[in-house]
Amino acid sequence: MVLWWIGNAVLLLVILPVVIFLLNRVLAAVERIRHATDDILSGGVALVGELTEVPGALATTDETVRAVSVGAVRYAGSVAKLLG
Repeated sequence: MVLWWIGNAVLLLVILPVVIFLLNRVLAAVERIRHATDDILSGGVALVGELTEVPGALATTDETVRAVSVGAVRYAGSVAKLLG
């Protein structure tokens, strides 16, 4: 019976504080992760608000590519004359 009481005392005085200490460390890490995910979520929501203009910008992409290619061909022709 005495050993039973000694075992209970060791459990309460040694093991339980160690478990509480480790649990506190884990919970602190979880809390930091939660704050980081909240920041990521708010950044994602802000990014979605900026994406409303993308379809309009993509509609003019073909025109932009054509204009750039025409300018590049003109530039290449001029450089070819200078180097030729």
